[in-house]
Amino acid sequence: MGCLAPNLFSMASTICIHDQKLLSFFHRPLWKNPFFGHNSTFRCKKPHLCQLLILSCINEGENRGSSVKGIENAKFKWVRASPNLTEEQKQVISQFPTKMTNRCKALMKQIICFSAENGSLSHMLAAWVKSTSPRRADWLSVLKELERLNHPLYFEVAEHAFTEESFEANVRDYTKIIHCYAKENRLREAENALTAMKSRGFVCDQVTLTALIHMYSKSGNLKLSEDTFEEMKLLGVLLDKRSYGSMIMAYIRAGMLARAETILREMEAQEIYAGREVYKALLRAYSMTGDSQGAQRVFNAIQLAGLIPDVKICGLLINAYVVSGQSREACIAFENLRQAGLEPNDKCVALVLMAYEKENRLKEALDLLIELERDGVMLGKEASALLAKWFQKLGVVEEVELVLRDFASRMPQPVI
Repeated sequence: MGCLAPNLFSMASTICIHDQKLLSFFHRPLWKNPFFGHNSTFRCKKPHLCQLLILSCINEGENRGSSVKGIENAKFKWVRASPNLTEEQKQVISQFPTKMTNRCKALMKQIICFSAENGSLSHMLAAWVKSTSPRRADWLSVLKELERLNHPLYFEVAEHAFTEESFEANVRDYTKIIHCYAKENRLREAENALTAMKSRGFVCDQVTLTALIHMYSKSGNLKLSEDTFEEMKLLGVLLDKRSYGSMIMAYIRAGMLARAETILREMEAQEIYAGREVYKALLRAYSMTGDSQGAQRVFNAIQLAGLIPDVKICGLLINAYVVSGQSREACIAFENLRQAGLEPNDKCVALVLMAYEKENRLKEALDLLIELERDGVMLGKEASALLAKWFQKLGVVEEVELVLRDFASRMPQPVI
């Protein structure tokens, strides 16, 4: 074999470009090459000099035909991943899905062990495409696994996939990556993906536009959110609760609660109801500002939508009354919570104690605590701290402590 090396050096370009038989021989998954053995575990044999030369030539020829535009004579050194794996890398590789194809596992190993010293990621992906001829299912398998691992190279691999014909990108793929960009607050990349989608003749649908509204909303760009929402209406796109919900959240983030509620009414007129989290966000916004009327309207809307208020939602309504100084209404809301069969949490108890304190109704507060104790509701950290401060203001800390100890001693002890 050694005597063939000089001839291979002198004929490198001829072998790479013209000898189609030799190219077709190597135009197979690298792990199935006779140079690397037939071991499915990818433990490659140590290659000879001439083998590395031929592989280098092939990679050079492959990159000439790569879909990466403007890059010629690019080389990628496809190294075996086994020698210097860290324990973390071994753990990740051992957890690859059993149904993942060998070609996908090979690429995943290279991505997990990727280092800029071995070349660029684009060159590596181009070499993988040329040597394995992947199908759309292979791309999706790799991207799904990278997304599951929350791998930092996910976006770079996805962006390259969109340039490959074998990926067969469709409008839903663009929607997904735009949504992923939105979650990472990468506004510019999302807009670039949208431009690329339109340039390929894809029409924005309801899902894509909803993702854009959500993205603009999170970035605080209300104007673009409104423009996109109006575009949806002009295109005659069917609006669903996600579309409406995204716009409601945009107005909530902008502090425009009246407009958010207007859209809520528009939805209800069409018998479309927002999700629980949207209602809760609007209720919280009214609650924090002490707008008890707005909070009560949203609370009623929640029930109209067929959603059962939980203790947190009830707590937001109580808080709205406390902040607005309507202590009696806060106490009524607290009693309604209990009558609905809900067990008040520490926050709710603290709020109703705060309402009693504002009106200096200590006796009613203590009666309530005794009643809650009988019902098995223990005083939590926040409520205890508030009660202690109230007693300090009254200057009766020691007296109350003696009363509570006496009360505790007379309570029936649980049977073990």
